[in-house]
This record gives sequence, structure tokens and C-alpha cells, in this order.
Amino acid sequence: MKLRKSYIVMIVTAIVTVLAVGGIVIAKKGNSQEAGGRGKRGSTVFSVKTQEIQKTVLHDYVVTNGEVEAQSSIEVFPDIGGKVNEIRVQLGSPVKKGQIIAYIDPNEPGASYIRSPVYAPINGSIVSSPLKDGTTVSTNSVITTIGDVKNLQITAKIPERYVALLKTGLTANITLQAYPGVIFTATVSRVSPVVDSASRTKEIILTFDKDDHRVNAGMFAKVVLFTQDFSGELTMPADSLVEKDGKYFAYAVKADGETVERREVTRGQTVDGITQILSGLSEGETVVVAGQTALSEGAKIKDISKAAGRK
Repeated sequence: MKLRKSYIVMIVTAIVTVLAVGGIVIAKKGNSQEAGGRGKRGSTVFSVKTQEIQKTVLHDYVVTNGEVEAQSSIEVFPDIGGKVNEIRVQLGSPVKKGQIIAYIDPNEPGASYIRSPVYAPINGSIVSSPLKDGTTVSTNSVITTIGDVKNLQITAKIPERYVALLKTGLTANITLQAYPGVIFTATVSRVSPVVDSASRTKEIILTFDKDDHRVNAGMFAKVVLFTQDFSGELTMPADSLVEKDGKYFAYAVKADGETVERREVTRGQTVDGITQILSGLSEGETVVVAGQTALSEGAKIKDISKAAGRK
């Protein structure tokens, strides 16, 4: 009888042990599956950079070269032939209209004439070296050149494809090799009525908005001419959009700040890598501008641009 009881106890103990071990295994498996499920649903967090989308004016432009010139520049000729008898000016000298700048002696062997004065036809400065005393000249000889260096302009040529955009009043930024990094502003004052058939360009004249002693006639200028403005639309970096099957998408950050939503957008004009967004987003929304290629609908993100800003 005792042996039988001991046998029963052993069987019961074995059964309890098996059940306990099985329960532990099942629990571990369940926990493992639950943990795996959590990891699958959202354990991956993508580091991105974001920005708030706003309306911005895009300034389209044309880049060309130009030359700084005096608005008024006149070559001076004598009224009579002979020899230069006296030069009263030198390179850079300021002159006034009607001022005598030189004398011509028309005397020839066996004849006697009064010296003929040469007058300045405009106010300005001597911009080319005058002829030296004793030089023989005719009425076709240039004694010197006078330019109005206080009133300078820029002559530039614009390619034919931009002709429809040209008009007086357009603004431009001017840079000069002598002053790297310095921007001078100018405005289009005249536009040629014709297109040059050889160069396929149209000439424009720009005047500086302010007088500046650093600017000299004859300087080479780089001209950034602003042709038209695109306003009234949201803008964002063009390379932050994702293209798929001919459509463009942006990733907008949801209200929780941790997940994103993919939005199809309609693009407008693009200038210097910034593109207009005509539909699909609203002003003030936050969009992903870096790291978007790895994202999908509902992906979790970490905004590293904010973390960098806190530092």
C-alpha cells in the first residue's frame, strides 16, 4: 500500500514538473513573440532634418557680363591742322565745358597764323592721355577723350531667349573683380529696340543706384539681372521631394512630432534649388528636408536639426 502511494506521488510530481516547465516555455515564447511584435511595429527611428514651410518670393535672374562706362564720353578734335603747341591738361584732369585744353599752331614756312585753341565740349575728366606737344595733327586727329566719370553706367548684352523679360526698371546686383564680395546695385535705364543678328543678344544699359568712388570706367562687371518674381506660394528645397512614377511627394511631420505622413504635392517654379509647392501642404506645417529617401508612410523620426539647434 505504501509502495503504491509512493508511486502515485512520483507520477503526480512528474506531471506537475512537466506542466510547470511547459508553462515557462510557453510564457517565454509568448514574451518573445510580443517583444518581436513591438520591434517590428516601430523600433526603427530615422534621423532627419526638418523645416517649417512658409510662403517665399523667388527671384528669377540672368547672369551676364558687362563693362563700366562713362555715360557721356566724347573725343576731342582740333578745328585746324598743325602742330600741338601747348597741352593744358593731363590724364585724369577735371575739365569744364568751354575750357581750353590745348593750342594748335597752324604755322607753315612762309606763313603766319594765330594759334587755334581746342575747347572741352562737355564737363568731365580727361580719360585718355592727351597728345604730346609738337605732335602733328589734322582735323581728324583725336587730341584726347573727355568722359563724365561721375555718372557711370554698365553696358551688358542679354541672350535672345530672355528678350521678352527685358524692360526698364529691372534691378541688378553688380560685382567687380577689384572688390570681391562687394555688391553694387543698379537699375536698367535703357533697352535696345533690336536684337544683334550676329551675337543673338540685346543690349541694355544699367545705371548705378548710388555713386561710389571705387567704381571706375573701364572696369569689368558681373551682372545678376533679376527678371521676374514668383510669389504667393509655399516653397521648400527641391531635392527634399521624393519622385515616384512621375509624381512628387513630401513627408510632413504629424502633430506628435515623431511620425511622418507622405503627401503628394504639385510643384511650381524652381529657382536656385528652391521650388514652389502649389498643393499638398499647408503653411506652417513641418516637412522633412533631409533623410527623406529612407522614409515611408508612418515612419518614426528623430529631428536632429532641433537637437543641433539646442547645442
